Amino acid sequence: MKLFLRTLALVPVMACLFPPLAKAQTAIEIGGQSVVTLHRPVINKGVPEFTSVEVAPGRGMEILQITGNFPGKGSINVLASPGSAAAAKMIAQHDDPNGLMSLGIGAAFLIPYPNRVRGKLTADGQSITTEWQGHTLTLPVSPWGKPDAERPAVHGLIFKARANDVQVKSIPDGEQVTGVIHAGDFGGHWLSKTDLEFTIRLTGDAVDIMVDAHNVGDVAEPMAIGWHPGFTLPSGDRTQVRVHIPGSGVAEVENYDNGFPTGKIKPVDGTQYDFRARGGVPLGRNFYDDNWSKLEWKSGHAIVQVIDPAANYGLNVEALSPAIKTIQMYAPPAVPMVAVEPQFNFVDPFGKEWGAMDTGTVTLEPGQSTTWHVRLGLFDPRSLIE
Repeated sequence: MKLFLRTLALVPVMACLFPPLAKAQTAIEIGGQSVVTLHRPVINKGVPEFTSVEVAPGRGMEILQITGNFPGKGSINVLASPGSAAAAKMIAQHDDPNGLMSLGIGAAFLIPYPNRVRGKLTADGQSITTEWQGHTLTLPVSPWGKPDAERPAVHGLIFKARANDVQVKSIPDGEQVTGVIHAGDFGGHWLSKTDLEFTIRLTGDAVDIMVDAHNVGDVAEPMAIGWHPGFTLPSGDRTQVRVHIPGSGVAEVENYDNGFPTGKIKPVDGTQYDFRARGGVPLGRNFYDDNWSKLEWKSGHAIVQVIDPAANYGLNVEALSPAIKTIQMYAPPAVPMVAVEPQFNFVDPFGKEWGAMDTGTVTLEPGQSTTWHVRLGLFDPRSLIE
């Protein structure tokens, strides 16, 4: 997404300047709460293994960094992020009232709406209004595009939320952290009240990330969940990086300046948006800020792959919840980073351009819940060669 770079243009480059942190002697605080770091030792240096995860409970349970050990390379940063110490300074110096700095310090959770939401600008210019099932939603707008460009609401309402009941425990081959955000009505912007339960689990084989949203209020509400990770490309050569996306449709957009959808889903066949080939398709010098749908699910999952052949590096981003209907990818040619965002919904899910189409937002009646579950895995892409 555009805000990933516009929030802080140098974040992906800065990632290489900050080596993975050792277990901190003094806890770093972000949002008034200590950063949690999950650890596990390297067990088998002959295969890729995850080794740590940094989480900020005081910043919407955002994942600040993930590290792994890769044969022949040692420790690597999986996220194009600066780490907790630099993140704390950046928030102190550059954050805005809506907490948009979260998009530049790590992998933020996007709740209750990932991506862009269009609407009618309010008289004060600070909010937009949109409609859901006859109800009006008033959402804060974000800086976007040129100074005179239309301003949408972007990426949800929990950037500054604090988690309660944060607990870390040992599990087989690793550790996990859990926490609950009592989001309520999301600062007066939502129709009902919501509790969000987070589980982030580190093992050698995987980083499992789960969010459960519960409607604890007394009226129905829309709910969509997404995630905003920017993944490192270890070789630094973005042109030869290959991506696999198992989606046969891509949303047509008005233009890349605004990224707003036209309401049409176009087949990817024969276009630069067809990433379905086994082993992926090179990004080349193409720019992408697009949303794929009609995902192919196999054995209960849909897997996106980011492959850096020059570094013999591969990453799986595995969607495990059927409610995940789309994948947003942001890949700017000039930066060695690819953002892969598994989310429930299409861009502008409340927009009239979609007509009667299901845009992926889940309706939660009082007492109902929905789950978002994504799993990361490391692999050597040479294993794909038959």
